[in-house]
Amino acid sequence: MTSPSEPVGGPGSKEPTPGRSAAPITAVPVRYPERWVAAGIILVLAAMFVHMLFTNPAFNWPFMLDNMFSEPVVRGVWVTLSATVLSMVIGVVLGIVLAVMRLSGNPVLVTVSWTYTWFFRGVPRLVLAVLFGNLAILYSTIHIGLPFDNYWMPWLGLEGDARFFEIDARTLLTGYTAGLLALSLSEGAYMAEIIRAGLQSVDKGQTEASQALGMSKSKIMRRITLPQAMRVVIPPTGNETIAMLKDTALLAYVPVTIELFYQLQAIGTRSYQIFPMLVAACLWYLAITSVLMTGQYFIERRFNRSGRGTARERIVGGAH
Repeated sequence: MTSPSEPVGGPGSKEPTPGRSAAPITAVPVRYPERWVAAGIILVLAAMFVHMLFTNPAFNWPFMLDNMFSEPVVRGVWVTLSATVLSMVIGVVLGIVLAVMRLSGNPVLVTVSWTYTWFFRGVPRLVLAVLFGNLAILYSTIHIGLPFDNYWMPWLGLEGDARFFEIDARTLLTGYTAGLLALSLSEGAYMAEIIRAGLQSVDKGQTEASQALGMSKSKIMRRITLPQAMRVVIPPTGNETIAMLKDTALLAYVPVTIELFYQLQAIGTRSYQIFPMLVAACLWYLAITSVLMTGQYFIERRFNRSGRGTARERIVGGAH
């Protein structure tokens, strides 16, 4: 018998507490049958898609593989890459200048920067490419010299003109040059906003501390502000580079006949195999963008690792 003072199921007692089961609890996982149903449907659709890729004669894979690596197409790949690199370089330089102008506080520079950004962000790149391809309509000949010479020279009683040399606009503005200008000027507007956001993300206290150490404005921008802003600027710049690569296909409408998309389209038109060449264009752009995405990943990781130092270390290091 138990003592009346000792509770049932108390310390030292092996009897179960009233209201509780002595059997161990068995955990039963929650089942989601709808997930298996959804996964099965997706697998069936994926299998149907793969089957269509290899059995539908419209793809004409032998013809596609024979022509997508031909000499004109490979040359078009290099033209596309060069247009991408040059457009981004010019766009980044323009973006830095426009962003600094926008943040300068000078009302004239701020207005010019805002107007430029407003126009080139508001007009589609396809329209710009076609517009720049027809600039020769505006000026058939480009003159280099003193401005308004046809007004002030007769007023001074002088004959002739004050132009040093001239060039045919059609010779200067080739299809490639016109397309490159359209893409790079448009990219400059987008990069201006990206770089401006990056510069504004840096704490103003670091600029003030740098000025207290006697650093010049150019050195502060070069050694303190820009390196920190790069962590904010790099990811969208990588996205802009990939978008620029795809937008080079718009050069076919200038037209730039040596560009990748134009060459693939021309082969498809001549051979009446348009769809396989369009698929070949997709494969080429996918391959190049995959390489760019890989490079963007490593560049972002590099800047994230290099930017882990404290603000004091960056300021003191820049002052030396």
